[in-house]
Amino acid sequence: MAELTLASMFWHRVETTGDRPAQQWKEGGAWRTRTWRETGEIVRELATGLLALGRRKDEAVGILSASRAEWVQADFAIFSTGGRTIPIYPTYPPDLIQYIVNDAEVKTLFVEDPAQLAKVLEVRGKMDGLEQVVVMQGYQGEPSAQVMTWAGLRRLGRDHLERLRGELASRVAAVVPDDIATIVYTSGTTGPPKGVIQTHGNHMGTLASAAKMSGIQDGDTHLLFLPLAHSFARLESFIGVHRGLTTAFAENIDKLRENLPEVKPHFICSVPRVFEKVYAGVLAKAEAGSPVKRKIFHWAVGVGREVSKLQQARRPVPAVLALKYRVADALVFGKLQEALGGRLRFAVSGGAPLAKEIAEFFHAAGILILEGYGLTET
Repeated sequence: MAELTLASMFWHRVETTGDRPAQQWKEGGAWRTRTWRETGEIVRELATGLLALGRRKDEAVGILSASRAEWVQADFAIFSTGGRTIPIYPTYPPDLIQYIVNDAEVKTLFVEDPAQLAKVLEVRGKMDGLEQVVVMQGYQGEPSAQVMTWAGLRRLGRDHLERLRGELASRVAAVVPDDIATIVYTSGTTGPPKGVIQTHGNHMGTLASAAKMSGIQDGDTHLLFLPLAHSFARLESFIGVHRGLTTAFAENIDKLRENLPEVKPHFICSVPRVFEKVYAGVLAKAEAGSPVKRKIFHWAVGVGREVSKLQQARRPVPAVLALKYRVADALVFGKLQEALGGRLRFAVSGGAPLAKEIAEFFHAAGILILEGYGLTET
């Protein structure tokens, strides 16, 4: 199957690397892993469920949730029906949710939990086109034609799997690169958010560019914690499928300090704020130490900066400086690398400008931050 669209890309991945790990998430204090084949089964059930609900090609389906494995599963289920995903930030108030649902003509809306459902129900009477809401977790109420559970949608899909198997395959095959994959409502505008149209071809082109540039390797694990309603996190999610990576989903941004050493990612994508916090924390800890520890820290950073400058200039590092760097790494930088998981090869920063001093500090410590730049509109 040619990988021309996000839908065909996903099913090609499931077919070719079915037994390899696809998603990791933390549940009950332990990290769990799901293979590509298992992820494919969930996506197939969700997509078939959406077909059973009457979703047609080019219809809009919304996702109102924090970043989690189910977000990505819903996204690819929508693509597989030939539909358009409408991401909505979980921080948005009811009136903004109502605006986006109506503007994009959302027919079915996935919501994360009862708290998000409550916001939707508050303005339910003002969203005439919305047919049903699917709650991912924690819903204790009585399911109805208008509100159903994630498990209920999967069950509906299983019940109609044989009847709609051919229809689902036809829908996936019928998606073409010029079809609209998603409409992303940007928050960086005056007035109400504007819907930016992105096609399957737009995203496949970006993935082809990313594949040429990045040092991502087969079987890498990355820790996703950015909001999937933003194009940057969405690209990270798509790279996971495109390259056959293991995507681990952080519990939330506040648990990042715990999740990084648990997951041990090979790379992370982040906004400058996270790097700024790590940098500030390292400096504060160094300054709070004894005079000897402070002296060692500043010496190590000085050595690291010398090595960094030579590496950036593509010049060799002299043997004596290389030896000093190994000592600096053992005494200072190794601890920072361990806090980030211990096997981080690089990080990507985007969404806002990264301060030069922070990029230089991390590179001195042996962690390369690649700065990305993009627009939702492009």
